[in-house]
Amino acid sequence: MEHVSVTIDIAGLPPERIVFEISPLAELGIALHALAEPGHHPGLHGWATATSAGLKPDLADRLHEADFLWTSSFSDVFMPFSGIHGGDGRTGATLAEELDMLDRLDDERFVSATLEFTCSRSYATGVMIEPRRALELAATRGPKQHGFARRILDDPGAVRAWLRRLFEDCDQAFFADTWRRVSPRLAADARHKTELLRRKGLEEALRSVSPALTYDEAAERVCADKLSEGRTTAVDPAVGAGLSFVPSHFGWPHLTVLYAPGWRPAIVYPVGAPDLPAPASVELLKRRMDALAHPLRMRLCRNLARASYTTSELAEAHGITAPEVSRHLSVLKQAGLVTTRRRGRYVLHQLDVSVVARLGSDFLETVLR
Repeated sequence: MEHVSVTIDIAGLPPERIVFEISPLAELGIALHALAEPGHHPGLHGWATATSAGLKPDLADRLHEADFLWTSSFSDVFMPFSGIHGGDGRTGATLAEELDMLDRLDDERFVSATLEFTCSRSYATGVMIEPRRALELAATRGPKQHGFARRILDDPGAVRAWLRRLFEDCDQAFFADTWRRVSPRLAADARHKTELLRRKGLEEALRSVSPALTYDEAAERVCADKLSEGRTTAVDPAVGAGLSFVPSHFGWPHLTVLYAPGWRPAIVYPVGAPDLPAPASVELLKRRMDALAHPLRMRLCRNLARASYTTSELAEAHGITAPEVSRHLSVLKQAGLVTTRRRGRYVLHQLDVSVVARLGSDFLETVLR
């Protein structure tokens, strides 16, 4: 498997067009995801349980009807500020302002964004999928998705009104109070990173956002280390130059990248996370899993997890040659799974149990990122 990532070309992007801003509608989308997938967000179980218990049955039913917009994927309808041609690409100060922006999205962009859950293959190309094929794909996801897709294709205006009312009812039921509680911290984070960008540059600002983000200065692009592949530009003249970073209280462990053609790129990043070491990169995680997949290396790890061993001791224990043991140890060391230390004239190897213990959570964070 080749290493994949999402890249954003920023060659020629004016520095003032890189912005850190809060977005109530984006945060509502992430909050709805946390409600629908509490297993992804262990630190939010109390909030999710209390909020779900307080929902009126009618609102809960309507949220269930559209939950594919924020469960398996995070629909771009939550970031309309990035899709309005002729706009300035800035987020709105209130949820009502951003819902007005959602109303201003043209029908093609709205329909494409709401059909992402069935037409993900067309996301990176920006080519609108043929309606009959869209319905076929939706049908494979079940009758609920098929019915919703048919409604969108038949009457996007009615779905727009239905969706706006749904978001307004969420605001009245729970989100307005939630936003008042979390927005000051998000605004402070956006101000801090704006100042960091101004004083120390993009590379330092990206490092403060997420270890999954890097700046390739030679290629003039931002790279997001994710298990998806895509490429976009922040200087598309058709939509206007800009790259937005949006902090989220509910986001961890997700790093959401909007990279659809015809939209300004945007990255929603988590503010605050459980007190855990930074997750391994996709490439390092794959290297570690490949290293452990070999049966002989697994047997070597059984010894190395219990005590330190020399190469000769391992060779004797497993009935193989010392050079063969060295080759396998080299693979484990390159993956960061084995440490070595010298004791006199002997070199001792031992499994780094703390790294191995992190593999499950590293894998989970990587696939959810």
